[in-house]
Amino acid sequence: QLQLVESGGGLVQPGGSLRLSCTASGFTLDGFAIGWFRQVPGMEREGVGCISRSGANTNYADSVKGRFAISRDNAKSTVYLQMNNLKPEDAAEYYCAADTLIDDTCMAIPGLFGAWGRGTQVTVSS
Repeated sequence: QLQLVESGGGLVQPGGSLRLSCTASGFTLDGFAIGWFRQVPGMEREGVGCISRSGANTNYADSVKGRFAISRDNAKSTVYLQMNNLKPEDAAEYYCAADTLIDDTCMAIPGLFGAWGRGTQVTVSS
């Protein structure tokens, strides 16, 4: 069973940057579309963005466009979420998710993804 592991979370000041990583235990991520999501306690899980299986297409939530970027390094079997100009409202638990059946439009909709990591916490505070 595919198990995903997120890393790179932490505390950052507003305006700062973090890079999250998503890797798979025992599997390569080739052939999987990868989505990034975030969740604040008491709120629904929100799609942040998605990268297609080929890496050719990415999509982002309006709230992060121009600040966040998703990339993948298939040689390292790792997908990254680069987060720049972080705002206090970006603070959340961040999750990556994977699925093989998502087409190239790759929308970050939680119900489309079958495998999930356990999350990494991002705190944005001065």
